[in-house]
Amino acid sequence: MKPILHEVGLRDGLQMEKQVVPLDVKIRWAEQLIASGVDMLQLGSFVHPEKVPQMADTDALFNYFNEPNRKPSHVTLSGLILNEKGLDRGMACGVDMFCMGVSASETHSKKNTGMTVAEATDRIVATAKTALASGKRVQVSVQSAFGCGFEGAVPIDRVLGIMEKYFEAGLNAVSLADTAGHALPEQVETLFDKVFKLNPKAECACHLHNTYGLGLANCRAAMNAGVTIFESAVGGLGGCPFTKVSGGNVCTEDLVHYWQRAGMRTDVKLDQLIGTARYMAEFFNRDMPGMVYKSGPVNYAATL
Repeated sequence: MKPILHEVGLRDGLQMEKQVVPLDVKIRWAEQLIASGVDMLQLGSFVHPEKVPQMADTDALFNYFNEPNRKPSHVTLSGLILNEKGLDRGMACGVDMFCMGVSASETHSKKNTGMTVAEATDRIVATAKTALASGKRVQVSVQSAFGCGFEGAVPIDRVLGIMEKYFEAGLNAVSLADTAGHALPEQVETLFDKVFKLNPKAECACHLHNTYGLGLANCRAAMNAGVTIFESAVGGLGGCPFTKVSGGNVCTEDLVHYWQRAGMRTDVKLDQLIGTARYMAEFFNRDMPGMVYKSGPVNYAATL
């Protein structure tokens, strides 16, 4: 199995940062990430600029990379949307794949969208079907799938109920997100197993956070269950601003380093990812949460 790398640093990685990154710097980081060989790159989210100022230039970023000869054909540019207005904006500036989701936590859902889980599910399903009908790729997610900082344990049946509604609507590209970072490897493998039993043809992605240090272990568990798409952020940046304790994403260069030592994804340029993480550390004038950019990689495959 060849794991697919979905880099989300420019969106989930930056949305928590108070220091706004200028458009020209984002463009440079995006170019470096594209050159590293990532499969998908999330450039930003289409949200209200006053609520998330860091995402105010998302439209401009997509417009830049959709100019001729600026985006290699092998890279899918994704964008996060919350509603129909976001879809309209994304359609206007050339998003390749729309990502959208529903929280399985009532508290997180209301803080994030102002809607109940049921209301948000109906809205997202309708928006996703519109995007699909327009010929766009769509990935729908369940956020707080493994636990919530406000509510604690999230019932598995609630997560699977949202998944069932996705599958009934013909939405087969799905993701489980560990928004609060509460997941354990055993939990990740079990829940994805249940999703595949609901729909053996599902194209599953995982969006895991490293809040409590289990991010890479949870990625391995997801791989064991058959997950093929992994969302991560260069430098380990990020976190949801609407959860109780915000922790960074699984770090892209750490994940790729693991894969390459295990004989996978040797095509990805790890040195390019490390260079981008160092650039970010210099820009923000602090250490990033990632490890490999500080230690340097182990440059040989492990004996397995």
